[in-house]
Amino acid sequence: MGRWLANQDWLPDTVLCSTATRTRQTLDLLDIPVVPTLFERALYLAEADEIIETVRSATGDTLLLLGHNHGIAECAQGLVKEWPDHPRFADYPTCATTLIHFDMSAWSDLRKGTGNCAGFAIPREIISAE
Repeated sequence: MGRWLANQDWLPDTVLCSTATRTRQTLDLLDIPVVPTLFERALYLAEADEIIETVRSATGDTLLLLGHNHGIAECAQGLVKEWPDHPRFADYPTCATTLIHFDMSAWSDLRKGTGNCAGFAIPREIISAE
């Protein structure tokens, strides 16, 4: 998924990550350049509204968020104006990745239904394409 993000010309300048061992391992496997990373206990098994509240305190322009299902799926689904035309967006499998662009000046302005989905992928598709 890290290669897919790089191929989309997308690299974060800030990471918000759950404190769970599994999300830390996922972050390591993404093999992205080192950027400021905040490990947030509030993201551990968080519901969508809790995730959004945590993101509102973020800094930086491009954020990578690592969390857990079902909350992370509901968060992505709730933030975008329109769902991508992808059959797996509804069930959001493990390590599914959504790129969302927001037209706002600060994360504190984050609101549901305001994001434009710029991409969505799942690991199985990325692996089979390589």
